[in-house]
Amino acid sequence: MADPAQSFTDMFKNFGEQLKVPPFDMTKIMEQHQKNLEAMTKSWQAMAEGASGIAHKQKEIFEAAMKDMAEMAQSYKPGGNPQEVMAKQAEFARKAMEAAIANTRDIAELVQKSSTEAFKIVQDRMKESYEEIRTSVEKKS
Repeated sequence: MADPAQSFTDMFKNFGEQLKVPPFDMTKIMEQHQKNLEAMTKSWQAMAEGASGIAHKQKEIFEAAMKDMAEMAQSYKPGGNPQEVMAKQAEFARKAMEAAIANTRDIAELVQKSSTEAFKIVQDRMKESYEEIRTSVEKKS
């Protein structure tokens, strides 16, 4: 019985010969795939760095919120003037809202930056790959 892998290889080779497909340079193909893998690795690293930056920012946000709550608790005086208590609560709520808006904007910027960087790495590799293919085709023509 014939080796199925060998017969498929022969069949593929014969098909290519019938269509007059030029022979493949396997070394060049492997180099291109290696470059593709390297680009994907760089892209993943950029995304990981972005995730790390986001985690760091979230830690900062949490620490700032805990600090603000501790300060509010320390400045709270039970039985004080109700208008002062309401004013302090309103001030705390205003600061918390401003911080939430700023923090959301900062995190969104971090996400956008890391996504853009990761996409650019892949996009640049795609352009480079296209040029490699175009140059290869031009040489054979």
